[in-house]
Amino acid sequence: MSKIFKNSWALFSGYFVIMVAHGFQGNLLGVRSVIEEFNFLAVGAIMSGYFIGYFAGANTIPKLVGKVGHIRVFAAFASMASLSILIHAIFVNPVVWTFGRFVTGFSLVSIFIVMESWLNDRANNRTRGQLLSIYMFITLIGLALGTLLLNFSSPEKYEPFILISLLLSFALIPILLTKRKPPKFRKLGYIDIKGLYKTSPLATVSMFCTGIIHSALFSLGAVYAAAMNFTIFEISLLLFLVTIFGGIFQWPIGYYSDKSDRRIIIILCTFFSTIFCLLAIFASGTSLENMYLATNVGIDKIMFFAYVSLYAGLAIPLFTLNLAYVNDYIPKEKFVAAGGGMQIIFGMGAMCGPFICSLLMNKFGTNGFFVHLLFFHLIIGIFGLYRITKRPYEDNPESTFTPLPRNITPLGIELDPTTGADITSTEKK
Repeated sequence: MSKIFKNSWALFSGYFVIMVAHGFQGNLLGVRSVIEEFNFLAVGAIMSGYFIGYFAGANTIPKLVGKVGHIRVFAAFASMASLSILIHAIFVNPVVWTFGRFVTGFSLVSIFIVMESWLNDRANNRTRGQLLSIYMFITLIGLALGTLLLNFSSPEKYEPFILISLLLSFALIPILLTKRKPPKFRKLGYIDIKGLYKTSPLATVSMFCTGIIHSALFSLGAVYAAAMNFTIFEISLLLFLVTIFGGIFQWPIGYYSDKSDRRIIIILCTFFSTIFCLLAIFASGTSLENMYLATNVGIDKIMFFAYVSLYAGLAIPLFTLNLAYVNDYIPKEKFVAAGGGMQIIFGMGAMCGPFICSLLMNKFGTNGFFVHLLFFHLIIGIFGLYRITKRPYEDNPESTFTPLPRNITPLGIELDPTTGADITSTEKK
């Protein structure tokens, strides 16, 4: 483990700083958009801009990396991400902010691709699992700490935007100064959507809905809390708990999914998520006029935080459950290609999620946020019950649940030891 840290400290330190900035940025914009009194539709468009940029970058950046190299791409897009947050501070306008979020999403996925490609170059069959665990841990801690930076200064001031820009610029230093030569970029493989649906209809539908759910949860969670008049500390604490519980619950849920019919675990997670959505609505009040939760620090608020934390613990592992379930029906050598195809499906859902959620918030009030989450969980659960009647479960001993960060790309999925991809030998060829 110490050798892994020694050889990869520059990558991990730069990536950690980027995750802190990333966790801070999206939530800062969510709170500021409420302060600026942007309507929910405008906020939904702004937050969808990030995922559209992410999806566009994931499909174009690999070619660019192959042409100009890892370091140039990393430096260019880290600088672009640093500049894009300053645009938000200067031009407080929904249209400009939507463009800025698109640029941010495009830039960050470029950084993730470079990071994961570099880690793959340093991995072999003995260390890939350790590298993935470190990557997961750094992602989780960085995002969680980033939410706490909401307390750094008032979102109405320019200082938080400057801090994010500084963090993104600082992240360049350790990676640009690394002595190790960047790897050669390898072509990514995919299984198309039609093929994935034939392989596993439940995993495909669930992954699309999971993209809609996760994108709304992480981009509009701060908007919801700010609209409910939470204090900045309460907003940051709520988002911190969502991130931490989403990470902690991955391990026990993954363990039980490997020991039983994975479809049952998916269905249980999504139906219990629905229950916690309902409980959160009841704890918070059912309309904009009934917002006692925002003013009383009592049992209602404590229970609300508990319900949302437990919801996140059950909902966030769905991403990896879907990946593991589709792998139950394919040979080991196709795991990475299937992961790439599932990422495309997730991205298609993620682009729609914040805007659909904003429509429901515009119609039903603030708690339209939970109505959105509840509705798409019900789709997964009901479709899962239907699929159980159509096909018996097939156990694939080569397929296991491995906790993964939600921003991982197909290159990062190769770090999963269960894929069987020998990265070192591949590069030597």
